[in-house]
Amino acid sequence: MAAAVSAAADAPAAASLQRLRITEIFHSLQGEADAVGWPSVFVRLTGCPLRCAWCDTAYAFEGGDWRTLDAILAEVAGHGARHVCVTGGEPLAQKACLTLLRRLCNGGYEVALETSGALDVAAVDPRVRKVLDLKAPASGESARNRWDNLAHLGPRDQIKIVIADRADYDWAVAVLREHALDRRCTVLFSPVYAAIEPRMLAEWILTDRLPVRFQLQLHKLLWGEQPGR
Repeated sequence: MAAAVSAAADAPAAASLQRLRITEIFHSLQGEADAVGWPSVFVRLTGCPLRCAWCDTAYAFEGGDWRTLDAILAEVAGHGARHVCVTGGEPLAQKACLTLLRRLCNGGYEVALETSGALDVAAVDPRVRKVLDLKAPASGESARNRWDNLAHLGPRDQIKIVIADRADYDWAVAVLREHALDRRCTVLFSPVYAAIEPRMLAEWILTDRLPVRFQLQLHKLLWGEQPGR
């Protein structure tokens, strides 16, 4: 019995010593999904098992600094924002990400997770808003989509499909209909920056009367492709 009590007492201390490799933590406006426009703290984890053709955060594939969860939480708190976005890279590639998400929720933040959808989201704290990025063919990584993740999405979550051309759009429409994505959560169609005319994608959506939300990346409209924005 004493051993069990001791183990329980040590659990919070052990969790505080967990570490994550971090590329950057910064304060900006959320540029995507349902929190668009809100001042937010972004925690960008290092590393990703995917190599999407249009990836705009390749600088997060390697490097970064190891930080304890306590240090990460302290830096997040210092920015004074209510919204926190945990992103990457692919944040779920680091196991301690799950603990970070839980502790952020316990801290009273509105927490979003940006994930590729190639890794299992079943263990993500249900208080977290999952933004699951299904990979269309032009990404080069559509074979990595983990379709069983769809069962773990609810009305507060979002599915994002980034579209580079008409073939991607046709693929996205087929997936939308086959899996009834709009009945699970909000579906976001977004053009690849500088690859497809945004108005063209908007017109396709309107012509086909799709139950999806068109989005542009607000941060790129404001600051271009600056890292840390």
